[in-house]
Amino acid sequence: MSAIRQSQFINKHEALWKNFEEWIDYQELSRWKKKSKKKPVKAPDEIDFPHVYRQICHHFALANSRLYSPILVERLNKLVIRGHQKLYSTRTHFWRDILQFFAGGFPALVRQEWKVVSIAAFLFYVPFIAILVAIQFYPDLIYSVMDGSQVRDLESMYDPELHDKLGRERESDSDIYMFGFYIKHNIGIDFQLFAGGMLFGIGSLFFLLFNGIFLGAAFGHMTYIGYYDTFWGFVVGHGAFELQAAFLSGAAGLKLAQALIMPGRKSRGRALVDNGKIAVKIMYGVIVFSIIAAFIEAFWSSTVMPVMIKYVVGVCLWALVTAYFIFVGRKTT
Repeated sequence: MSAIRQSQFINKHEALWKNFEEWIDYQELSRWKKKSKKKPVKAPDEIDFPHVYRQICHHFALANSRLYSPILVERLNKLVIRGHQKLYSTRTHFWRDILQFFAGGFPALVRQEWKVVSIAAFLFYVPFIAILVAIQFYPDLIYSVMDGSQVRDLESMYDPELHDKLGRERESDSDIYMFGFYIKHNIGIDFQLFAGGMLFGIGSLFFLLFNGIFLGAAFGHMTYIGYYDTFWGFVVGHGAFELQAAFLSGAAGLKLAQALIMPGRKSRGRALVDNGKIAVKIMYGVIVFSIIAAFIEAFWSSTVMPVMIKYVVGVCLWALVTAYFIFVGRKTT
């Protein structure tokens, strides 16, 4: 009777065990073997790993309690052990996947989405540069963008006479406090640019233009009144990360808008899900860039030192960020 029950048990679950075993075998292969041109390995059917693993653990417990053959129990035990190893190795891969994303996946993704990235960069940098230059000839343009109190606050933050508190409105603020403040401020702007894509791109379009004009006006005014070293020396370092994060978050928003405006043959819902996955990945990079910018702004930009050092470091950071997006991750494209 026990042999009959065991036979029925095996017949009922054999396909599940075999599929699980093939899936584990495939996962344990190296990437090179999977993609080998000489003899590529065909991927097995995808499985719901946590669910199937729980089932096999249950089957192992049943086989033990029913005193099925040692060969069957040993087979199920090996599957449980291999599943356990896979489960915990997947968790450890989390940090590895993050490192791989920033070591190649993020810049490759930005290059892949060059169309929305180029549009966002155009909408941000063209008005930025245009108003910066225009204010050198028409300085009163600043009051079309900011009111008088905002202009005075801006000037006081970069007054050469207060060079020991650059970029800060309150003298009592600590570096740690300002680090948190800058993170909140930067990421708040980034998410405005991103979420604006859900309004068929109108929000992203508006915030890209607005931020480009507002920042360009600030840069132009501080240049016009001669605060070169205090202002440019302050912003040149963290700007390499902060400004890129700004227009890339706008690009992520435009990617959402693309799904709503031009879904192609997909439904808008399906297109939004697919484009949303790409947009969220871009935002992962944006958040890290904004945090880096906040760190540099809080602990480096406001420090008192020869301005030439800040310029050299700033140029190096801009060159580093540019090279990162142009060259890094080429093998993954």
